[in-house]
Amino acid sequence: MGNELIKNRQATEQNLLNAVHVLVEEVGFEGLGINAIAAKAGVSKMLIYRYFNSLDGLISAYIAQYDFWINAKLEVPEKEHLGDFIKTIFANQIKTMRENYTLRRLYRWELAANNSFVTELRHRRETKGMELVACVSKVSGRPTSEVAFMATLVTSSISYLVLLEENCPIYNGINIQQDEGWIQMGNGINRLIDSWLLKQK
Repeated sequence: MGNELIKNRQATEQNLLNAVHVLVEEVGFEGLGINAIAAKAGVSKMLIYRYFNSLDGLISAYIAQYDFWINAKLEVPEKEHLGDFIKTIFANQIKTMRENYTLRRLYRWELAANNSFVTELRHRRETKGMELVACVSKVSGRPTSEVAFMATLVTSSISYLVLLEENCPIYNGINIQQDEGWIQMGNGINRLIDSWLLKQK
């Protein structure tokens, strides 16, 4: 019976998360309310409070489920393959953020929110990020502070430009609303990584 209850709860939670996704795509963030989500999921709104404590808790859970960095793999390869590994990470960040419209809308919400759920979300992302930085530092032989700066420079640029993409077609001559512009960005990131890894300490 216990296992059945757990399965039912997991199914209901996923139903609610799916409802968030559908509603944001259908009516935008403005249509994201407790009643609307419960109706879309076909469950009582009390379950949102029971499982996620609040609407903010549900939104944070949605972001965590799809967040690129929280879910990033930490299987850092040997030094000879490190460059390709780092390039792939950044390419996947671009792909994930550009393909998930709902996640982009909720990232904007996160930028303006300041509650315990968002604080926990940011803590999880930071913890995972620093674990990855430490692994890359160890394999590359570069100081942690240097790896952290490089990661911050690239990841924040990607996040900003992907969020800007909907309302701004051109940034420094790069068409960020077209795949060609992002190929240009990816090639530039790859050259930056190559130069950094070849640089003498």
